[in-house]
Amino acid sequence: MVLLTHPFGNANVRAVLAALDGASLLARFVTTFGWSQNSYPILTAKMRGRLRRNYALPADKIDIHAFRESVRLLAGFLRARGLTAHESGWASTDRVWQSLDREAARRLRHGEYGSDVRAVYAYEDCAERLFATAHDLGLKRVYDLPIAYWETTQRLLREEAQRYPDWEPTLGATRDSEGKLSRKTRELALAELVICPSRFVLESLPAEAHAKKHCLVAPFGSPVAKSNEERSTTRSAGPLRVLFVGSLTQRKGLADLFAAMKMIDSAAVELVVMGSTLRSLSWYRDQFPDFTYEPPRPHREVLRLMHSCDIFVLPSIVEGRALAQQEAMACGLPLIATRNAGADDLIGEGVTGFLVPIRSPEAIAEKINWCAANRSLISGMGIAAKQRAGELSWRAYGETIVSAIRELIDEQHRQF
Repeated sequence: MVLLTHPFGNANVRAVLAALDGASLLARFVTTFGWSQNSYPILTAKMRGRLRRNYALPADKIDIHAFRESVRLLAGFLRARGLTAHESGWASTDRVWQSLDREAARRLRHGEYGSDVRAVYAYEDCAERLFATAHDLGLKRVYDLPIAYWETTQRLLREEAQRYPDWEPTLGATRDSEGKLSRKTRELALAELVICPSRFVLESLPAEAHAKKHCLVAPFGSPVAKSNEERSTTRSAGPLRVLFVGSLTQRKGLADLFAAMKMIDSAAVELVVMGSTLRSLSWYRDQFPDFTYEPPRPHREVLRLMHSCDIFVLPSIVEGRALAQQEAMACGLPLIATRNAGADDLIGEGVTGFLVPIRSPEAIAEKINWCAANRSLISGMGIAAKQRAGELSWRAYGETIVSAIRELIDEQHRQF
């Protein structure tokens, strides 16, 4: 049986949970907020579907620890920034993750998750205490690394801070403390199986980790577009609509995209930017004024926006496997992205999109200009992109990971 911890339950977490539960391997899911979809029998299925952080798991499989996360959410609503200040705030994201890690480790040590737990599964920044306890108890440790290892991330982002000093406040990770980075190092040291969503993440691991640990690349799955979400007509009139989705930060290459747009005929191309701002919107307008801003929205509305655009651009500097690019491809959008976005296996050059180097506004501009000049070919590329996205399912993702966990646990049994 496997104990899995994660504060929020992203799409990739849900896929692992579903696979573990389907294989009768899930001991417990430890999280901040979480509800079973069967916990509200008086509500309609539609109303239950609107409840955030609900899971297709039995209620007794979900162990929640909601207090600090509740304070974090309330502080955000009240704009009490001191409570959520990076690392130092009592209800900062880092403190939420560490608190959950401590509580899961404490309960595991006291046997509250049962005697049949054989492995623990945890994510970066929420694994140190749990892994240490599991090590003491002789349990296997599975480490899910959703983004490049911290040494690679720090190097690339510090270089970006020098390239674009004005964008440094959007980078975030450049301000991580030595204590936080040391915890990441200890997490990896304690891990036995490391799950990576792309080859870029795998290759960011230290050589020692490659030599001594089981390392697995498990690409994320893609959403399945419903028939009523299909685009009704192929866009051929008006400017080429270029879409960027993600936090408005140079970690995702937005400064390079803005620089590329300055090289492009603005009458031929419209840039649509959707995501959370890390500085004032006016500041972004000062960097490049001619873009359409779309605020964050529910997932269904994101897909609807994607269907209104022509191509998707994500020139990330550091990523793991950006889900937005597969969502866009599933909506029929060709992709212009970097290998660091985890896009190398998604892109067939000139077929599903184009792979561009990091830090190359010129290459981004060249590919966008090509798309604007070859509108008649975009539809076929979109069909190919959708087919490629459809080859990557969440079920296969979960089954790949479960298979690796079974092998890890069986290896433990063979040793005795």
